[in-house]
Amino acid sequence: MNDFVLKLENDYPDLRFKAGKKFAFRPPRTIILGPKKPKDEMLVLHEVAHALCGHKDFRVDVERVRMECEAWGKAKELAQIYGIEVDEEMIQNELDTYRDWLHQKSRCRACGLTRFQTTDGRYHCPRCNELLGQTK
Repeated sequence: MNDFVLKLENDYPDLRFKAGKKFAFRPPRTIILGPKKPKDEMLVLHEVAHALCGHKDFRVDVERVRMECEAWGKAKELAQIYGIEVDEEMIQNELDTYRDWLHQKSRCRACGLTRFQTTDGRYHCPRCNELLGQTK
């Protein structure tokens, strides 16, 4: 993978590539390279894609899932450029971790209904809020 990262460093001189415990993007321009894994070139391209898409932070959790989907889409475009095989099953497995996270986070602990999140980041359960006399 070293040759691949050297090519990316050459193609994207504004990005910094550093070794770390797991693959990650640290805005605005740092790509963390995790330990060697199968399909790690796609994981690197995914993190580069976050940088190229201008991802920084998110206000509501569904935005995070949207950003992950967008980054994987861009990573697939980059894979075509770099001749990297796209493993759609691996991508969907990676996205499932975020979808599962969102589903778990949005589930009301009291009644099990799916809650909605407002722009202030707070979750609200329509059923429990109504029972408590809250209309928000």
